[in-house]
Formats: sequence, structure tokens, C-alpha cells
Amino acid sequence: MKYLILLSVLLLMSCGNQKEDSALAVAKAIPAKRMTLWTDKTELFVEFPALIVDNPSRFAAHFTVLNRHQPVREGEVTVSLIKDDKGIRNTAKSPSSPGIFSPALQPKTAGNFKLIFDIKTPTFSDTLIVHDIIVYATKDDAIEALGNTGEDGGISFLKEQAWKIDFQTALVVSGEIYDVINTSGVWMPSPGSVKSLAAKSNGVVDFKVNNLTEGTEVKQGQLLMSLSSQGLASNNLSTEIANARANFEQATSEYERKKELYNSKIIPKAEFEKVERNFSIAKSNYQSLTSGVSGGSKQIRAPFDGFIKSITVSNGDYVEQGVALVSIGTLESKVLKTQLAPNYGLSMENVQGIWYQTKDGKWVNVTDAEGEILSIGKDVERENPLISVFAQVNAEVDMPEGSLTPVQIAMGNATQNTMIPVTALLEDYGSYSVIVQLSGESFERRPVKIGKRNGVNVEILQGLKVSEVVVTTGAYQVKMASMSGATPTHGHEH
Repeated sequence: MKYLILLSVLLLMSCGNQKEDSALAVAKAIPAKRMTLWTDKTELFVEFPALIVDNPSRFAAHFTVLNRHQPVREGEVTVSLIKDDKGIRNTAKSPSSPGIFSPALQPKTAGNFKLIFDIKTPTFSDTLIVHDIIVYATKDDAIEALGNTGEDGGISFLKEQAWKIDFQTALVVSGEIYDVINTSGVWMPSPGSVKSLAAKSNGVVDFKVNNLTEGTEVKQGQLLMSLSSQGLASNNLSTEIANARANFEQATSEYERKKELYNSKIIPKAEFEKVERNFSIAKSNYQSLTSGVSGGSKQIRAPFDGFIKSITVSNGDYVEQGVALVSIGTLESKVLKTQLAPNYGLSMENVQGIWYQTKDGKWVNVTDAEGEILSIGKDVERENPLISVFAQVNAEVDMPEGSLTPVQIAMGNATQNTMIPVTALLEDYGSYSVIVQLSGESFERRPVKIGKRNGVNVEILQGLKVSEVVVTTGAYQVKMASMSGATPTHGHEH
């Protein structure tokens, strides 16, 4: 009997598996559609079974925020199938997994439709439209029209893989690009970016910041040190303030008395002006002595946010008025000095831009850093037969003064041609290639021939067309995926 029961169970399981295999075969028989759309905010890569009358189709809509290429983690997506201002729609209230929304539609009539994806998140909204989407009357019509489509060709690199790494893409565009001169520059302090603080009275130095050393970051108004003259027999600040107050009070009284007499035309103007002058001097002297004084000590405060460049005194030193104590610098503004041979014909008119390289290797245009070209030298000397070029950079430059940086100077007239960001280039022994995004998860490594290049863009003479999409960050990882020879397991929750 137990053998009969076991045999029945096996038969039931076999029938169940046959039904599942049959259903899976039917599902697989319906051709799949894959498409990728871009806006200036969003990339949509969507997969779904071909739309067939009375057949439900579930979408796997992969939404990527182009800025930093991250998946949409919050929000809702509505997919609409529209014809002649009529249609159906369905909304996925949240992603089924980060970046993936799964709305479904069941068309009622065949024909040519418009497919609209509306995404709303806490930070932005966007609309992506697919024109000329066909709804087929039957599954056979869909198979005849589309065939049994498989995965796209090219290098497979899933959205889930791209979302986990630093990844970015950019459109191939047509733009202006200049000839550039490659050189180097040196960072110098700009006027106003360094301030030296001097002693405004005699006294003993008292540091108010623990471990005050060169490089210490300081905030505007922060108390750095104080000067105290308490206990000194001469040049005592408290005594000087007391004397100045007495002189000021006496001068004030005399000024007010003489002013009444002058207004009453009892004393001459010359006598009043002398008293007025003495009053102004006494007032200025008193205010100068008391400015920045607290607890009988003169306080030394940071004039702006920055860092300690140098300290010329030690804690406990006695200093006299006017002696330099400390200098403060800022990273917010610097001058970039570079030099070129005079045969380049440098002038303010033909220099079109200057790029410099940051500490982390990124190229920045001086004008993008809120800066400008200050001046170009006119003469050369025998000891220094080069033309100097100075540019102001009003952005944070986290590089020490006196340090060198690569520089590119754009000159002459621009040419209009196809170009991409320099960061998209892959170089192998002098040959160049790029990773082209064919669709949402399909890529291709393509050789290119390059022309002019500056710190930001490079001219493409051969290999790319305008409106194609290239990988600018993460291209090496896609290249490695192509060399591995293994197709990654598809990780979507469909």
C-alpha cells in the first residue's frame, strides 16, 4: 500500500511540474521588448512581454537618477497606454526593489499606441514617452512580428552592478574644442587670501588654542591668543586705558562746554575747532586701546575662516606693539602662475581658457571655479625668457602654495566637431577606445580616433556619432566584464 501512495505522489508531482513547465513555455513564447530612454534627469531601461490584447504584461522599469547614477529608491511610477486621448494606466506605488518598478497593463484593443512612464519622487518628477508601441491582436501576431527575441548583444552589465559602483554616462555631443598647450603651473597666494596679525599693544603672549601650530584650521572670530600687560611696571595696558579714559572724559567735557559757547557766538571758531580736534584725538586713542580688550588683555582673533600659515612667537613671549604674531591663510582663493615660450603669441584675446588639475586628478576650468585670467606678461628677460600667465581661482584649492599642477591653455579659434568627456577614454599602448551603452544593460567596447583635447573634452574624429551614450565613470569595470567571458546572472525581480 505504501508503494502505491508513493507512486501516486510522484505522479502528482510530475503532473505539477509539467503544468509549471507548460506555463513557463507559454510565457517564454511571448517575445520580450527592451528599450532605453533618457531625459536630462533620468534613464529608463524597461523590459516587458510584447503587448497583446487581453494578455497582462508586467513591466520591469529600471529608473536611474543620472546625477551620480543611482537607483530611484522612493516614489511611484504610472505607466499609461494611450491612443486618441483614451487608454489605460496602472501605478506602482513603490519600487519592488531599489530602482525597479513593476506596474502591469492588460490591453483591450489592438493598434498603435503611445506608452508613457510618469515617475514622481520626493525630489523630482519626470515623464518618458515611447511612441508607436504596437498592441498585437494575438500572441501569434506578436511572434510573427518580433520573433523570439533574446538578450541584447554586446557586453552584459546589469543595472544592479552599475548601481553598486561609481558609474556615470554622458551623451556624445557636437561642440567647440580648441587647440591646447600642455604645461604646468605653480600655486601662489592671491591678494587678500593671507593676513598677518600684529600686536596692537605691548604684553605677554598667551595662546588660547591648544596645540596651535601651522596648518591648524581656524574660524572667523575665533580667539587665537591674547596679550596681557598685567604686572608690568611700564607699558601697562590697564594703566594706559585708565589714562586714555580720563583724557577722553576731560576732552568730552571741554568739547561740550566750548560747543555751547561757540553756538552762542561767545568764542571764536578757531578756539572751538582746536577743542574739537583734541576731543577727536582723545576719543580715537581711547577706542583704539579698548578695542578687542577683555579682562585687561588684548585679544587676537581670526579675521576669516582659514588655517594658520605661520606663527612667529611662542607662548609666554613678551612682545612690543607692531610685532607680527601669526599669519592666517585661506584655501578659497589662489593665483595660478604658469609660463610659456613667447613664440606661442600669447595675448588676452587669443587665450580661450585655462584648465588646472586638482589634487584628486580632476580637470577644472578656471572660469568654472569662479575665477578669471588676470594678466599675461608683455616682456621677457635673458634670465627668464618665458611669458608669465596669471589666473585667479576663487574656489577651494586644497594644494599647498608653491606646489606644481598640470595646466592646459586653450588658444586660437575653436573647431566644431564630435566630442566626449576625456574621462570616457580607455588607453591601451597608445590606442584609444570607449565603452558605448547600446541599451540599459548592453555595452560595447569601440575603438576611436581622437583629435584635440583639453582638460574636460576630447575631439572624436572617428568611431562615434552624436547622441550615442558613453560611459565616463566605471568604464574599466565594464571592460573587465567583457574580458571575463562570463555572463552575469540576471538579478531582476520581474
